[in-house]
Amino acid sequence: MPTRSSKPKDHDFATVARRVVEKAIGEKLTGEPLDDPNAGKNPAAVALGRLGGQKGGVARAKALTQEQRKEIAKKAALARWRSQKGGSTETPKSSHQRARVE
Repeated sequence: MPTRSSKPKDHDFATVARRVVEKAIGEKLTGEPLDDPNAGKNPAAVALGRLGGQKGGVARAKALTQEQRKEIAKKAALARWRSQKGGSTETPKSSHQRARVE
């Protein structure tokens, strides 16, 4: 599986604390302005990407039938069960009986 191309983040406590303080005060501790996270990006592309991300989940939910959503949910649950140490490849069975309403 390909890895993400994101930059590695520093998880050192002091570095994270410094970043939080700098973001809270709106400038670096040296007095310089904060780096623009959108620097070098096309503003139109950023807006379009964000717009597509906002409507993607809603549009997908509208397009899927109940049966398709159910199948996707089963597949996701099976993947979660498989990822557990010693997980089974079979679909987990319910531990209780559901009462039938007629």
